[in-house]
Amino acid sequence: MNYYIKNADILNEGMLTRANVLIENERIKQVSEDEIILPADTTVIDAQGKLLMPGIIDDHVHFREPGLTHKGDMFSESRAAAAGGVTSFMDMPNTLPPTMSIDDLEHKREIAEHNSLINYSFYLGASAMNIGEIKKVDPCKVCGIKVFIGSSTGDLLVDEEKALSAIFAESPVIIAAHCEDENTIKENIARYKQKFGDDIPVEYHSVIRNAEACYKSAARTVELALRYNSRLHVLHLSTAKETGLFVKSTAGRIPRITAEVCTHHLWFSEKDCKFKGNKIKCNPAIKSEYDREILRNAVKNGRITVIATDHAPHTIDEKRKKYFNSPSGIPYIQHSLSAMLEMHKQGVFSLFDIVERMCHCPARIFGIRDRGFIREGYFADLVLIDLNTGYRPSPENILSKCRWSPFESVTFSTKVETTWVNGSIVYDNGEIIEAKAARSLEFNR
Repeated sequence: MNYYIKNADILNEGMLTRANVLIENERIKQVSEDEIILPADTTVIDAQGKLLMPGIIDDHVHFREPGLTHKGDMFSESRAAAAGGVTSFMDMPNTLPPTMSIDDLEHKREIAEHNSLINYSFYLGASAMNIGEIKKVDPCKVCGIKVFIGSSTGDLLVDEEKALSAIFAESPVIIAAHCEDENTIKENIARYKQKFGDDIPVEYHSVIRNAEACYKSAARTVELALRYNSRLHVLHLSTAKETGLFVKSTAGRIPRITAEVCTHHLWFSEKDCKFKGNKIKCNPAIKSEYDREILRNAVKNGRITVIATDHAPHTIDEKRKKYFNSPSGIPYIQHSLSAMLEMHKQGVFSLFDIVERMCHCPARIFGIRDRGFIREGYFADLVLIDLNTGYRPSPENILSKCRWSPFESVTFSTKVETTWVNGSIVYDNGEIIEAKAARSLEFNR
């Protein structure tokens, strides 16, 4: 089907322009400030007063399939993503079994091909034992290698220098790293167990997984990337000190070593833990208001290049358990764009910060083919936003399988109205449309 989106306020590549967009089949056929001659059978959408931007590319999600589908799966979580204006995701390897081989990658791709509403790619998990699989990765088809340099991920933890050196020397694709120092965390756990026993208050999560643990591991990881000239992407920065490890990027220059921050580290501070409890328990932990302020500044000045979610659903019953038994992770892919737009209205970020860090930079950093921009010839992955109509997340309208979000107490003043994936509408005014339009992402490498 063809679509003509007219009178839209188009947010793209550093400009906000009133223009019209013609979608033919899967791609953007024409973008013009003038009227466009329409082919037959074109649906016209008047976007007067509404914002049109590229679909969000979330480079960091945990959709839980295979093996953990009581929490979420590719069908449920891609529905939530579509409702949040996300049109492409990159899924992490800590499933059951972990994604450790080329066959595992193919299995997940087949699941997504049948069940995902939005575009997809998958990281291969790195271990001390699978360097042979890492070397076989096809750079044109696989988004990256995921390395957990810290705790919380069981068999996927890689902490030995020899194994890390081999990964950084041999990986044919970008290395995405979770950085927390294992020994620092273990020492802190022992200290607070002495004080509280096994019932540690969740407010101490940011003290146990502290800034020192994050910085020590991140600095080590950056040093490895410099030594081997590796392409490195450090995930979910949570501290002020870490931002100093990265140089500023511009639209025309992406460094070989880049950083990501997640929306929850830009929105919450450790003060919220007293009220939100395990609902915002995550790794790395949410830190101080000062850390949050410096992270926000790093987004604006280009030291942080990507904003993602680390969307990680758990059941509410799992989250209600005591500290050590309550898993880390937050589900909110449906609400990340809304939260960022809310911070824009609060004067924290510009609209250009949002589109640059959530759309353009993920496309540039990963080399995603024909996505991330509103350009003629590119795939029509688009989101139309009503900036003047709000909503409040609730179990009745949350589409993630777990049916909860840390943003349930927030009334957003904007909402996603329509989401296109490859030229097909997959979400429209509260309704999911199972268009089966999703594709595996391809990479220019």
